[in-house]
Amino acid sequence: MEERKRLFLVEDDLSFGSVLKSYLEMHQYKIELVIDGKLALEVFKKGNFDLCIFDVMLPHIDGFQLAESIKKINPNIPFIFLTAKTLRADEVKGYQLGADDYIKKPFDSEILLFKLKAILNRKTDSSEKTNTFRLGKFVLNPEFRELIDQQENSVQKLSPKEAELLQLFVENKEKFVAREEALRKIWGDDNYFTKRSMDVYVTKLRKYLSTDTSIEILNIHGSGFRLVCRK
Repeated sequence: MEERKRLFLVEDDLSFGSVLKSYLEMHQYKIELVIDGKLALEVFKKGNFDLCIFDVMLPHIDGFQLAESIKKINPNIPFIFLTAKTLRADEVKGYQLGADDYIKKPFDSEILLFKLKAILNRKTDSSEKTNTFRLGKFVLNPEFRELIDQQENSVQKLSPKEAELLQLFVENKEKFVAREEALRKIWGDDNYFTKRSMDVYVTKLRKYLSTDTSIEILNIHGSGFRLVCRK
C-alpha cells in the first residue's frame, strides 16, 4: 500500500482550513494545519512534508515571506499558494518565488486534487533523478554536493569525495560498508595513503553531522563503517 503524502497547510481562516483539511484527508493525504505564519516556520523545521499549501495573508509572517524562508531550508519542497489575493502582481510574485501553482479562491476542489497529484508525481520523478537523501534533520543533495540542515536553515558545501562517501554511507544506511569497498569505489585504490585520506574524510563527515545526535558513523572492528540513524 502506497504511503500517504504529507501536506503542510498554512491558512489563517480556521473554519476554511479545517474544512479543507478534512476534505484532503478524505482523499488519503496527511495534513498538518497551522494558522500562523511565524509558527508555521517552526513546525516545518520539525516536520517531513511532501508539499506545502500557503495562504498569502497570514499573521506575523505572510505567505510570500514564509515561502522564501522555507525554500532556504528545503530548496526542493514543492509549494502552492491558495489565496483570495487576485491581483496579477501578487500572482507574478508567487511564481517568482518558485511556486508550482497559484490558485485563487474560490476554487474547484476536484481541480485542486488533480493539481496536487500532478505536482507530487513530478516531485517523485525529480527526486529519482537528483537522488536527494533524507538523514535525520539533514537532506543530502549529491548532485550539488550540499548537506542541508533543515532545522538550522544552513547548507554545508561538500568536497567531491565527501559527497561520494556520505552518499555511499546513506545508500547503505544501517549496513556494514567495508573499508576496501569504499576505497576502491571512491579513491580507486586501497593503499596506505588512501586509507589515511579516507579517515580524514570520515572525521569531517562526523563533524558535519554532529548537530544531530541521532546520527552516528560507527567504526566496525577497524575493517569498515556503519551509518546509523536512530530516528
